[in-house]
Amino acid sequence: MFTIGITSGNAQGITDLSDITIPLFPLSQPLFPGSMMPLRIFEVRYLHMIKRCQRDKTPFGIVALRQGSEILKPGESESMQAIGCLAQLTDVAEIQPGLLFVHCQGTQRFRIQANERGAYGLWHAQVTLLPDDIATDIPPDLQPIADELGALIAGAQKKGVEAQLPITRPYRLDECGWVANQWATLLDIDGNTKAALLAEEDSLTRLTEIKLLMKQA
Repeated sequence: MFTIGITSGNAQGITDLSDITIPLFPLSQPLFPGSMMPLRIFEVRYLHMIKRCQRDKTPFGIVALRQGSEILKPGESESMQAIGCLAQLTDVAEIQPGLLFVHCQGTQRFRIQANERGAYGLWHAQVTLLPDDIATDIPPDLQPIADELGALIAGAQKKGVEAQLPITRPYRLDECGWVANQWATLLDIDGNTKAALLAEEDSLTRLTEIKLLMKQA
């Protein structure tokens, strides 16, 4: 059985480790670095996970499903994508006994090396952390995509609803990877397409793919 390999007290403390073991939260949609995701937690396996992560100030991993559903069903198997993203808790609220509403922030991508289902059906995985995107300037032909994202943020600020955007500061509107990740979060596209974007190592290619998806929308 795997053992939890995160011993640091914060997310920044694990970025120097190449291989760690983390609990997993398989979902229909992936999480991207620099993006926020709200979650309603009611299954026993995830209630325990969230409480432990909150207590120890450690992240968990969000990974998109290839097969299966988000809610554990008897006799149903789950298959996950190979690439996921660390999720750091930013807010945890107990709505009622057995129901939590949490917000988490994507920090760093990882590759699953091995996984195993344990108590209550909770998955743990041995993962290798992937390097952050290299800060790549946005070329002129992709600049309108960054401008549109900037306008969206400015509009939300003007309306006083900036906090409702699934985007975290600092805004890096001059970097391909950051802009691509935010659009991948915002666009209404299927989970498999989003998972492929998350797995794309080259940030310029990822942003180019976003441009094509926006044209198709």
